[in-house]
Amino acid sequence: MLCNVGCVRTLSQFALVAYIPGPLAEFLDRLRLDLTPDSNPRAHVTVLPPRPVDTGADLGEMIERLSEESRAAMPIEVTLGEIDFFRATCVIYVGVVKGERELHALHENLNSGQLEYDGPYPYHPHVTIAQDMGPERVLELVRIAREQWAAYDGPRSFIVDSLSFVQNIAPGVWIDVAKLPMAVPAAVGH
Repeated sequence: MLCNVGCVRTLSQFALVAYIPGPLAEFLDRLRLDLTPDSNPRAHVTVLPPRPVDTGADLGEMIERLSEESRAAMPIEVTLGEIDFFRATCVIYVGVVKGERELHALHENLNSGQLEYDGPYPYHPHVTIAQDMGPERVLELVRIAREQWAAYDGPRSFIVDSLSFVQNIAPGVWIDVAKLPMAVPAAVGH
């Protein structure tokens, strides 16, 4: 099993994420801490994975473009599925079973301009619950995660109705740079 632990992450990268709300986020954050106690969890699904940005890039311009695009995008209902892991990196995650197509479309739309990046892996919507552990621990942690996920009786769905543009400022530390609301669905008249 190949595990490139933390192989492509550097400081001052940017990403676009949708934070998960409520009891589902609380459960996922607790699970992440159970599996990797040194982590700094904030449950989210990534729309634009971490990427370097050219030092000459205009941050304000990037935020304005993302804001315009997100206001044009309809909210997405996301339902989480099963626990799995990426063999190349040993990242343990919860898969997306509903909303995956819409997240892919949003990713394709926003992965352009100053934020265009062809990362080392294809875009795969998911919620990370453990990373940065050696391959010798992965299968045991996957088993524990699957047991806890199976025992969880709370919500497994959430609505992505805003996005957060985030920056990596220290190892394992991300800050919110901008919150970007998505379109408000039109009310149906009677």
